[in-house]
Amino acid sequence: MSNKEEFDWDSFDTKGFGEGYSKADRQKMEALYEGTLNEITEKEVIKGTVVGVNDKDVIINIGFKSDGLVPVSEFRDLESIKPGDEVEVFIEEQENALGQLILSRKKAKIVKAWQDIEAALAEDNVIEGLVKRRTKGGLIVDIYGVEAFLPGSQIDVKPIRDFDIYVGKQMEVKVVKINHANDNVVVSHKVLIEKDLEKQKAEILNNLEKGQVLEGVIKNMTNFGVFIDLGGVDGLLHITDISWGRINHPEEVLQLDEKVQVVVLDFDDDKKRISLGMKQLTAHPWDSLASSLEVGSKVKGKIVNVADYGAFLELAAGVEGLIHVSEMSWSQHLRNPADFVKVGDEIEAVVLTLDKDERKMSLGIKQLTEDPWTKDDMVTKYAVGTKHKGVVRNLTNFGLFLELEEGIDGLVHVSDLSWTKKIKHPSEFVKVGDELEVQVLELDVDNRRLALGHKQLEENPWDTFESVFPVGSVHKCTVVSKNDKGAVLELPYGLEGFATIKNLEKEDGSQVEVGEAIDFKVAEFSKEDKRIVLSHTAMFRDDIKPAPKKAAKKKTEGGTTSTAPAEKSTLGDLDALADLKEKMEGKK
Repeated sequence: MSNKEEFDWDSFDTKGFGEGYSKADRQKMEALYEGTLNEITEKEVIKGTVVGVNDKDVIINIGFKSDGLVPVSEFRDLESIKPGDEVEVFIEEQENALGQLILSRKKAKIVKAWQDIEAALAEDNVIEGLVKRRTKGGLIVDIYGVEAFLPGSQIDVKPIRDFDIYVGKQMEVKVVKINHANDNVVVSHKVLIEKDLEKQKAEILNNLEKGQVLEGVIKNMTNFGVFIDLGGVDGLLHITDISWGRINHPEEVLQLDEKVQVVVLDFDDDKKRISLGMKQLTAHPWDSLASSLEVGSKVKGKIVNVADYGAFLELAAGVEGLIHVSEMSWSQHLRNPADFVKVGDEIEAVVLTLDKDERKMSLGIKQLTEDPWTKDDMVTKYAVGTKHKGVVRNLTNFGLFLELEEGIDGLVHVSDLSWTKKIKHPSEFVKVGDELEVQVLELDVDNRRLALGHKQLEENPWDTFESVFPVGSVHKCTVVSKNDKGAVLELPYGLEGFATIKNLEKEDGSQVEVGEAIDFKVAEFSKEDKRIVLSHTAMFRDDIKPAPKKAAKKKTEGGTTSTAPAEKSTLGDLDALADLKEKMEGKK
């Protein structure tokens, strides 16, 4: 029994693979084994070695206690994968339900891509990407397998109008922004171009001076001018400095991306604003005007602008003359220039003034026709006593101006409108635009004056009234109005008479009131002053004597004693007066 107790069973008996080692040997072996394994962490990228490839998986050793499997589909971007190749993989699980190590090359590429992108942003590195497609507002660029957004404004320093030309091409970009919340990356190609242009830009600005001629490309166009890229520096070519002639929009003579030569007109101290000119590269058109052009010359051109005061006629690009509205017609009544010309009309004109030093010119249209006041038949056509028709052009307090023909105006005094009606203002008789028939009373060709009359077309009815309303004759009159001096009476034939307060007394001592129709006796008749004074009191009192006849007065524009009709009357209808006169003369 003692031999059995001394027997070492641990060194003799074996129960399976790996057993038969002493405890110390086992610990030594475990230490040697564990020294060949790596400490790994899930969700990280690690390098591994391909140890086998089959139809479904690629077997990869990462130095762990077991090999990992990666679907062979994740290696489609490689032409061939074989044992011994080193690849980066992402550890998804150290051990799944089957005890297998699960790896992913696809996720490793994504993680590595984001690491490279973040490094590119931090270190301001230039990376190369592939433009996959265009999208709203820009392009989608593949960098390290991640889709990044390249805004249209970041493609180039000049505006890009066709994004499709970049699709499918390699492009160098810089990462300018990373949004981890939605895995969004923004890149720029423009910053690379700007960096290349900095040196060129600095050289241009340092050497910039007024009068310098530069070459540039039109990068933007507006209604007030165009912006020109001078090689990294932008300058403004204002619309007024494009051409010596008038243009409404730069697109009439220029187009985008066109290469042009310009001259530096001005720039500020900081050299941030550069004013450019194009027309200044050619001589001013005024300097090449024909020496034969002088006052009185006839010229042809095109109307380029119409204003309230006149129109501008362009004789050549940059050479314009003003046709004032007063020089468009011989008529003295100014009208709107648009009544005579419109933009685009090609017309002929006469040079009235010319100043080549100041580059100013005034033109006239009416000078192409004869001045109506200088025509040979003017004296005979408008001789005193001739009758004409004209259009009322203007009304004043003292009369109206009548246009008989273009350029020939005459004045009709307010007192020459009617024989019977007292007219205080011409508007009581006519309005502007009415046609009026007149007779010439006076003609002064030298001073261009023409006096006209309307009432002279009819005979003076006061010659007849003298026999109808003799002093002492009785007529039924109606009181029209009354004041503290007397009353205005309405007589037959539309005439007005006047009676003083004392002559309005009735036989019973009362006064004749407004609206009352009663007999009045003529106390005074003045054909020259067109005045009739009457009295009702004289109907029953013999002591009321007629007023002494006054000397004839000169014609005035008004007066309280002059007579006037209550309404407009056409004395051509007063045949009854003539008949009455004949009967009265027959009875004598």
